[in-house]
Amino acid sequence: MNNASKPVYLKLRDIISESILDGEYHEGDMLPSVRSFASDQGANPLTVAKAYQGFQEDGLVTVKRGVGMFVASGAKAKLREAQRKDFVENVWPPVERQMKRLNISFDELLERES
Repeated sequence: MNNASKPVYLKLRDIISESILDGEYHEGDMLPSVRSFASDQGANPLTVAKAYQGFQEDGLVTVKRGVGMFVASGAKAKLREAQRKDFVENVWPPVERQMKRLNISFDELLERES
């Protein structure tokens, strides 16, 4: 699914996931409040709440009533594993087909990186 057709709450989840994976939020850190994140992203607070609820259901955040949501222990590892699986199963196959179609080798790609 391309990003344009992805529901807003999933796009918001991606932003939070990337922030955790990139180290902006560490395990035990408090996430922005629903209202604050909604304001920052120009999103409806109910949509942000839906994104946060999904994180809670997946065990990626913990809630301290009256305080806020915090990145759960092990969240970064769970997110990394889920994204690795998605990459291998969904992102990589069309890239690999395109590389074969265009006769691009891994060595050629590695040379361009330097």
